[in-house]
Amino acid sequence: MSHWPERITEATRQRVRVGRVIEPLTYVVVALACLLFVGAVYYAVKDRLVDDRLLAVAGLVEVGLLVLLVLGLTGIGEITDSTEKATFVAYLVTLPVIPIGTSLLTIKEKSRWAMGSMAVGAFGVAVMAVRLQQIWNTYA
Repeated sequence: MSHWPERITEATRQRVRVGRVIEPLTYVVVALACLLFVGAVYYAVKDRLVDDRLLAVAGLVEVGLLVLLVLGLTGIGEITDSTEKATFVAYLVTLPVIPIGTSLLTIKEKSRWAMGSMAVGAFGVAVMAVRLQQIWNTYA
């Protein structure tokens, strides 16, 4: 019986660790996605093609989203509402696909519109990441 309080304490510590990491990471992902959005809009206006700098920012967004995916799935048990849990998981799983898809499209399609699609994808990532944080703050 003496080990029982220690298990609760360890579970609480794990929850606090995940919660403390998800919020700052979400803000970093949103900031990087906004930077990618501004860069892609600038490139579209100047009719420039994608280059290594823009792809590097997209890569950083992707890495952040993958870490967020792992952390979010680790802490999924903390979300109490089943509907919001499903929304949270759906966003977590689909978000990492967006930067990859838009980056591949901009590499393949050599036009201003490809940069527009990257801008729309980056904006979508920022909005969905903020929604993830809202779900986490409200239900976890």
